[in-house]
Amino acid sequence: MDIRLGNGFDVHAFGPGDYVTLCGVAIPHDRGLVGHSDADVGLHTITDAIYGALAQGDIGQHFPPGDPKWKGASSDIFLRHAVTCAADLGFSISNVDCTLICEFPKVGPHAETMRHRVAEIMNVPMERVSVKATTSEKLGFTGRGEGIACLATAALVKS
Repeated sequence: MDIRLGNGFDVHAFGPGDYVTLCGVAIPHDRGLVGHSDADVGLHTITDAIYGALAQGDIGQHFPPGDPKWKGASSDIFLRHAVTCAADLGFSISNVDCTLICEFPKVGPHAETMRHRVAEIMNVPMERVSVKATTSEKLGFTGRGEGIACLATAALVKS
């Protein structure tokens, strides 16, 4: 049996805006996230975890941030691509586990909606998707409210 694990990590700073997009869900907030695409730190991290499991680099290699066609792009495009790459190589997604690291916005009230959206994008049962959050106890850039970090792990199984 061929089982692959991959990890992803991403960070986005806060900037102007009135909402953040996390794991495909727009959440009202007094600031937005800065990035070349929609800056969805959750979907970027899950995408990188899948590419990592496939030994196919990272999101920037597949969707270069210097390419203007990705400016403002919805990050579900990137995640769908990673899932397609996995399927093309004969892998299915066993599960993904995503941890958002931030003081605000509060993720808990939106976690189930995020799980549903990620499962929908990846075309997997919701039971295979975990989305949770933690704070950094007011330490570091996330603790000071300067941005959001995210860590994700993906397990892939050869079909």
